[in-house]
Amino acid sequence: MRKRFALYLLVLLCTLPLQAKNFIVVIDPGHGGKDPGAVGFGGQEKDINLKVAQKLGALITEKYKDVTVMYTRTTDKYVTLKERPEMANKANADLFISIHTNAAESSSAYGCECWVRGVDKTTANLAVVQRENSVILMEDNYQEKYQGFDPKSTDSQIMFELMQDIYSRNNIKIAQSIQNELIKIKRHDRGVRQAGFWVLHQTKMPSLLVELGFITNSSEAKYMLSDAGQTALANAILKGFVEYKKFYDSTSGNKITMKATPNNQEVATNTKIEQPQTKKEPVENPQKNEEKTAKESTTTTIEGDATSKNEVIYKVQILASTKPIKAGDSQFKGLKNCEFYQEGNYYKYTYGNTSSYGEIVKIRKEVVEKFPEAFIIAFHKGKKISLQEAKALTE
Repeated sequence: MRKRFALYLLVLLCTLPLQAKNFIVVIDPGHGGKDPGAVGFGGQEKDINLKVAQKLGALITEKYKDVTVMYTRTTDKYVTLKERPEMANKANADLFISIHTNAAESSSAYGCECWVRGVDKTTANLAVVQRENSVILMEDNYQEKYQGFDPKSTDSQIMFELMQDIYSRNNIKIAQSIQNELIKIKRHDRGVRQAGFWVLHQTKMPSLLVELGFITNSSEAKYMLSDAGQTALANAILKGFVEYKKFYDSTSGNKITMKATPNNQEVATNTKIEQPQTKKEPVENPQKNEEKTAKESTTTTIEGDATSKNEVIYKVQILASTKPIKAGDSQFKGLKNCEFYQEGNYYKYTYGNTSSYGEIVKIRKEVVEKFPEAFIIAFHKGKKISLQEAKALTE
């Protein structure tokens, strides 16, 4: 009888689901120690970044019982750009938020912006990227450590364009969510942008970089150096995180739990489970008519170009939507002959169709002003592949 009970207990324990790890967010206060970052109007960037990061981490911990908050630094110490993403990768983090303070030659520059990984070669954006990446120069043997990357070189930024960003949807979602909340507290909107920040490109999870404001602007510097300003900024980023978390839970299949906070409000939390496969069956009956309309007005691109199925086909992805968008809709901002493919529960819209990588780079340049988040994707034999794979196939 005892043996039978023991066997029953063993079977029961083996059938119980294993406890999944918490959602892990790594908060990265930019600069620190011997690297002050931007300096202006009585303050240093490294101090603002750290204080806002710590306030944000405390707020997330208070709101969520199933979210683990980690930091790349909690004191005024120097941490290399190489170490920051490595910490997040080793922790198997689910999100990486890098907090920074902007600077400009003109004291009139102001406003907040969020950055996701990508390539943007406009002069103004490149200046921001080179300034944030220039901390690499403080390290010995930086060229060896950073695989020949030179933060002073415009050409070095191009290397990032060959790196396929499998987290693009999540990157844009968290960046837009935080940017929207910063706007709500009356910060000037400088938009969500893409660029080649080393610290973002080396992370193996969704990531973004937040520029809180300009320390070279007297009004913004005073605001960011104040406890009230830092608290307001941290709260805005928290609200953006909450919005992203809802999106993450709904699209990743996570089990949502609730936690009562001291003010009796409830906020969504989660237990992370395995990510779903990217390729799913077509949308079911509730959207069947909409799907038919979309297919009549656009061309699905999942099969690639019919005349060159063995070639690598490049396209520029401009939009993603949970519902089909009719041809000629204002969301296309005047672009014609846009196509779409389905991935998960999303209709992803593209512009351009060519086997030439050089040509698709030119096409992206044409549309990036209308769609700053636009990025290059590739297909081979009807299957979406990474840009690294595409490059290998065409060499």
